[in-house]
Amino acid sequence: MSAEPAVQSLLDALLSDLSNTILMTQAGVLIAALALGWFAVHRLVARLSPLSRDSWHAGEWPRFLVPLVTLFLVLVARPLVAGFQSVHLLDLAVPLLLSMAIIQSTFFFLRSIVQPSPALRAVERVVSWMVWGAVALHILGYLDKLVAGMDAIGFTLGKQHISLYTALLGLITIAVTLIASLSLGRLVEHRLIAATQLSGNMKVALSKLVRTLLTVVAVLIALPMVGIDLTVLSVFGGALGVGLGLGLQKIASNYVSGFTLLLEQSLRLGDMVEVAGRYGEVTRIATRYTVLRDLDGTETILPNETLITAPVINRSLTDKDNRIFLPMQVGYGSDLDQVKDVMLAAAHDCDRVLKEPTPAVFLKRFGDNGIDMELAVWIDTPEAGERQLVSDLNWAMWRGFQAAGIEIPYPQRVVHMAKAMANPGVAEA
Repeated sequence: MSAEPAVQSLLDALLSDLSNTILMTQAGVLIAALALGWFAVHRLVARLSPLSRDSWHAGEWPRFLVPLVTLFLVLVARPLVAGFQSVHLLDLAVPLLLSMAIIQSTFFFLRSIVQPSPALRAVERVVSWMVWGAVALHILGYLDKLVAGMDAIGFTLGKQHISLYTALLGLITIAVTLIASLSLGRLVEHRLIAATQLSGNMKVALSKLVRTLLTVVAVLIALPMVGIDLTVLSVFGGALGVGLGLGLQKIASNYVSGFTLLLEQSLRLGDMVEVAGRYGEVTRIATRYTVLRDLDGTETILPNETLITAPVINRSLTDKDNRIFLPMQVGYGSDLDQVKDVMLAAAHDCDRVLKEPTPAVFLKRFGDNGIDMELAVWIDTPEAGERQLVSDLNWAMWRGFQAAGIEIPYPQRVVHMAKAMANPGVAEA
């Protein structure tokens, strides 16, 4: 008996149809499927509202949906055409459309997770070369041989055979499921941000919770797909518990504290707070840390546990109105009514000082060097800080005191000289 002929590649099969008129029929089917797919996808995008189009990044859908819809139509038309002629061109179009859809959908999801960057472009080039390389091997008929060769390189661990092919397939499966879960989490986050009935902290907490749950689900789906028994997670869970008890309790405490801050809303994005000697605006509440932006532009990363256990002064939790006290000392010979008028005039002339509640002047105490006064004013702009405000008020009071002849005293000491003793000789000695 003669040996069976080798399996013909898609390229060889297509070359055999080049001189045949049936190639025109397949080309017409392919062009019609492509045109119908393009029309259907663009009609779908056009029917979305502008808000949905922006939040779901619908403007980039045609890049991967057109190849997917075209692939579906080709797969439907191929058996119908195969009933009366060969379909080698359609067979070749299937892996090409599938690879294009995989590449475009992968990087649509990646762009929805992270911002475009040189690293992302490098990853896109690597994945593109890998996918197109696999397609080229499939077209030439060498892909099955390559898979068999990679599967032969490996070892057996218990009941499970681990090879180069299964390891690569596992990495790809885990990467795809994680990308899908993170992309879905990002889309849910955008929808939560657009929801006006939720507070800012609740939006952040729900988005982080959804991302965490989707990541766990992705891992639980990916592990069985690559042949890993989920019962091994019990061993991992025990090891994780030991790690938390020995050295990770601080990290775990920070994560729990982060969710506590987000859910109880004692600290919100945009609040002006003072903690651990730092004053600034809360710009980010992550699961492990909180970012505090100081008025000088510096950013402090505070562990969430610190915000739970340490005293936190929140100047905008329920009300942005804050009262500021400015101490001042005048000489004992000053007219206190005139001093009060000058201090109140300085407060009324300042734009940041609220007219209601009205500024007030207090006589605190009679000090060693002068009379201690205090100006109390209200502001509703804690995010602008107090340094410039205090400086403006001090300048205004200084000019007012100079014009009115009011003295700001120096430190003074009164020295009483003892009388000479009755015996001059003893005194002189």
